[in-house]
Formats: sequence, structure tokens, C-alpha cells
Amino acid sequence: MSTKYNVAIAGATGNVGREIIQILEDKNFPVDQLFVLASSRSKGQTIEFRGEQLIVEDLAEFDFSKAHLGLFSPGGKISAEYAPKAAKAGCLVIDNTSYFRMKNDVPLIVPEVNASDLEDFFNNEERSNIIANPNCSTIQMVVALKPLHDQAIINRVIVSTYQSVSGAGKDAMDELFNQTQNIYANKNIEKNKFTKQIAFNVIPHIDTFVDNGNTKEEEKMINETKKILDEGIKVSATCVRVPVFISHAESINVEFDSPLSDQEASKLLKEFDGVSVIDFRKDEGYVTPIEAAGEDKVYVSRIRNDTSVDNGLNIWVVADNLRKGAALNAVQIAELVISRYSSFLKI
Repeated sequence: MSTKYNVAIAGATGNVGREIIQILEDKNFPVDQLFVLASSRSKGQTIEFRGEQLIVEDLAEFDFSKAHLGLFSPGGKISAEYAPKAAKAGCLVIDNTSYFRMKNDVPLIVPEVNASDLEDFFNNEERSNIIANPNCSTIQMVVALKPLHDQAIINRVIVSTYQSVSGAGKDAMDELFNQTQNIYANKNIEKNKFTKQIAFNVIPHIDTFVDNGNTKEEEKMINETKKILDEGIKVSATCVRVPVFISHAESINVEFDSPLSDQEASKLLKEFDGVSVIDFRKDEGYVTPIEAAGEDKVYVSRIRNDTSVDNGLNIWVVADNLRKGAALNAVQIAELVISRYSSFLKI
């Protein structure tokens, strides 16, 4: 009989939390007991899992010694308080917020890219017991860059993102819907979640600004890419919110230290786990956010050499930000842990 695990979902009522629960069911993850946790405001609500109605418990009251794995997406401040408590209680935490990502004792993992980083983590007797899930826009980019970097060292990346509103939560999705409705009804446009109108517009501003003029979202892409892939890669990012409900898209320009043709890049990407290349140089021969929504793959299109620089390449990358960009990646980390490091879990 295969081992089953008690799993706690923190932030279970949010977009990512609900997606995690659905993916656990879809993948038939070996769950014994599933605990769904949220704030006291959501206590008593129900969430369906495998045909049963699970009652939402208050995160602040939960005893994490009952759980082997904790999948966290309750927001950075909440994770900062409760993830260490869960870890101390013997629960291995996979955290989807930004709070722990750049901490030295916390590995930042994309299974297809740097699964080997978990080896040192689990062999460290003083490990934090917390694994971080990267930023959604970083995940899909490093998955696409990894097979290319293995072939020809990447010197520099310039990325412009086209990020859907679901990355900012349910209220942001509601704001896009309501603004669009109000425009057609000739009603006033209300801004709550975004600094400017999002309907029929694009906003080059995600998260708060930092002293160098970047936003925190851009800094995440820069710093996380270095931690996951290679400290030597120079990254320039411009992150833009677009009026799309689900899936992020990225236009990525890459400079290598040696030649890499578009044909060779396409072949490498087609052979890489988790990537689907759809790249036909004709109408509709590429992937857009609509097609990627609800899918698990990172899609790559528009692969072409950039002749304006030495050893340059352009690619277009699209992925469902709620799945591969968040929930799916967290579950894949959990699958990696139970397949290779289950002996380190409190059973």
C-alpha cells in the first residue's frame, strides 16, 4: 500500500488555493487527510474535494503537527507569521508568497529547472523546513530559458511581460469585469485594485516602486532568475498588467555567449520537460493567453534570431499563471519531495 500524506492548504479560499486543491484531485495526489485553512472570516465555509465537502478551518487555530505537507498561498505577511510555526511543528512548507524566496536557507524551486537544489536542503540537519515557489512570471521564463542556457550560456535577458489580472487576485478579476461592463453601459469607471483603468488599457506598474525605478515585480524576476538559473545572468524586466483574465505572456530577448540558431533552440525546447513549442510562421501559428488558460505546459512561440546583436534570440512565452505559475508548480514540488525525499517527512 502506497504512503499517503496529510496536507494542509493555507489560503484555501483564494484563487491559488482553490487551484491547488483542484490539481491535487486531478493528479490523484496521495492525500490521506486534506485540511483547508483560511482566515477567521472564511471559517465554516466548505470546499469540495473528491466529492466531499471540507470545512474551512481558521489558520490561526490549526495544529500543524497533524500535517506532513503545507501548501501556503495566504499572502506574504500571513506566511511570514505561520509558515515558520508550521515548519517548527514538523510540517514541510511549500510557500507560494514572495516572503521567503530570497532567503539563503530557503531553496527556490522550479522542478524542471533546479530540482537538484533540494539535495543540499534535505541533507542539512538545520534546514528551515520551508521551500519557496517562485514568482509566476519568473517560473515560466526560467522553464523556457533552462534548455537554452544548458546549450549556450545566457549573458543577458530583456523581458517584457503581459500579465493577466488574476495575478492580483479575485478582486482584480472582478474589477476588470465590472469596468468592462460599465464602459458598455456608459457608467462611471471605479478604480480600486489598480492605479489606472485596466479595462481596454495596459498598466506598466505591478507591485510597488523601489528606489532604482523598478517595481518589486521586476526586481523579483531579476533576482529570482539569478537564484534559480545562474547568478551571472543579467536581467532587465518591464512588467505590465493587461486586461486578460488568466495567463501571462512574455516577450523575451536573450543574448548568449555563443551562437544558437532558432532551429536549434526550437529543437532544444521541444525536447524539454514541461514545454510545448507551437511555432508556425503563419496566421494563428502561435499561442496566446486564451489557449494557455487551464493548461499545465509552458508554451513557446515566435522563436527567431535577433540579428541586431551577436548571438541573440527572441521568444514568446505563455503560461497559465494560476497553474504552472503558482499552484501546479507547488504541487510538482510536493510530488518531487515525496518521490525523492519522503524519508525526511514526519510520518
